[in-house]
Parts: sequence; structure tokens; C-alpha cells
Amino acid sequence: MNSDIDARFHHRRSRLRAALAAGALGAVLLVGGCGAGDASDAGGGSNDLKASAEKGLVDEQYAPGDSAASAAAPEAAKSGERQNKAPKPGAAGTHVIRTTELSVEVRSAPKAAASARSTVEASGGLVATETTERIDDEHETSHLVLRVPQDSYQEVLRKLTGSGKLLSRSSNAKDVTDQVVDVESRIATQRASVTRVRELMDKAEKLTDVVTLEGELSSRQADLESLLAQQASLKDRTSLATITLDLTEPDAPRKDGMNDDPGFLDALGGGWDAFVTMFRWIAVAIGATAPFLATAALVLVVWRVLRARRAARTAVAAPRPEAEGTPAP
Repeated sequence: MNSDIDARFHHRRSRLRAALAAGALGAVLLVGGCGAGDASDAGGGSNDLKASAEKGLVDEQYAPGDSAASAAAPEAAKSGERQNKAPKPGAAGTHVIRTTELSVEVRSAPKAAASARSTVEASGGLVATETTERIDDEHETSHLVLRVPQDSYQEVLRKLTGSGKLLSRSSNAKDVTDQVVDVESRIATQRASVTRVRELMDKAEKLTDVVTLEGELSSRQADLESLLAQQASLKDRTSLATITLDLTEPDAPRKDGMNDDPGFLDALGGGWDAFVTMFRWIAVAIGATAPFLATAALVLVVWRVLRARRAARTAVAAPRPEAEGTPAP
């Protein structure tokens, strides 16, 4: 009997000690959470105890079904993240308008132009415009506007640049992706609007309603055609890059007829041109004043003739001294 009482007493005392130990452990964990890092050695032991306690609490609080749900939660989060990262419908690649201006010095402009045409046509492009001009008897120059697919743009540009001596190069790239997407969205909206108006026209019974809907349909159809034209223009400029190529030959004179480095013959020609120009202006001045000079000369001649006649008449009409009988002085 006494042994049973002692056993119960010892059991209760052990339970009390366990409760006190658990309370002390909770206090230690609370203090360690507030001041973690101050004592690394003691913190290591408390962290192990904390991990064991948390593991026990998790085992007691969660059933196997709840564990499966908690395990499925990260998978659902991952699937949601993948869905967010998935590309949106209609999000196409980047749309860029590329333009380049090249000036190349070549031995023969016609041959270089023919080679450029072959290179562009082989890449699937086309020659938009071509102009060849003869500067003098020995030199020519060519101006070409080439349309090249975007995939072959860099390769064609490299070949054209390497066809001779590069004098100048200017490139420009403009991203119009937002504009392309905006036009596509507006086209879809406008098409739906046109469809709705046509459905209303099919259901309309009054003549006034039909007339009103026809006017609205015409307006929306015109807007749709304008948007389609913008879309076609953007598609053409983004699918084909534009290369403007100027081909010149070595020592070719400029279009104004003057070389960059004048020599003796150039100076002699310039002097002769100045002399001819001066003589021409003198002739122009003489021609402009000739009527006035002729009139002045005629007036002068008439005045001299009249003066001479007056002098003659005066000499004839004057009496001689001998005839009047007066001695001569």
C-alpha cells in the first residue's frame, strides 16, 4: 500500500518537474528569440531543442491529410507562377524599322550597282529605285534604294560595305512594337463594331433606322480600312529594311563641276571664265547705254552744225570797213 502511494507521489513529482522544465524551456526560447546571437554556444543547444519542440508540435497539430494539403500548396504556387510567366496571347516579337544610308567609292559604278542588285535579289529583297548619272566622259555615279528582309539585313549590309571604300554610313533603328500592337487591337475592335452594326441592319425594320445604320456602317468601315492601311504600312517597313546606297568612282568631279583640289589648269580656266564674264558685263553695259549715247551724239552733232551755220551767217551779214569809208584801224 505504501509502495503504491510512493509510486503515485513520485509520478506526480516527475510530472511537476516535467511541467517546470517545459516552462523553463519556453522562457529560455523566448529570451533566446529576443537576443539571438549573443551566446552562440548556448544558442546552438536552444535551437536544437526548439527544432525538436516545433517538430513535435507539427506532428501533433497536423493530420496526414493536412500535411498533403500543405505539400500541395507550394506546387499550386509554382503552377500559378508558371502561368503568370507564360506568354500572353498575341504578344509577338519586337517590330523594328531599320534604315541605313551608305556612301561607297568603287572602281565602276555600273558594275557595283549590278552587283548590289544581285545581292539584294538573292536575299529575297528588291530594288525600289535606281538612278545612274554620268558626270563627265569618264565617271558615273549611281543612287539606289534597296529593300532587304530583316533576316538578311546584316549580311547584305556587310557585302555592300565591302564592295569598295566606305565613305560614310548612317544607321537608324526605331522600335514600333507598341504601335503595331495598338493598331492590331484597334482593328479587332473596329471589326467587331462593324459586325454589330451589320447585325442591327439585318434586324432593322424602319427605313430611318436603316439609313442611320448605313451611315454608321460606312463611317466605321472607312475607319477600319484606314487602320488596315496603317497595319500594311507597318508590316512592310518592319519586314523589309531600307538601305540607301550611293556609289561614286575615284577622282570623279563633283556635280557642281569643281574638284576639291584645284590646280593650274583650274586656275587658268577660272581666270578665263572671269575675263569672259567681265567682258560680257561690259558688253551688257554698253548695250544698255547705247541708245542714250546715240541720242547724245546726235544732239551734239546737230548743235555743232547749227552753230557753224550761225557763225557763217554772222560773218556774211557783217559790213566791211572799206565799203563804209572809214579808215581801217
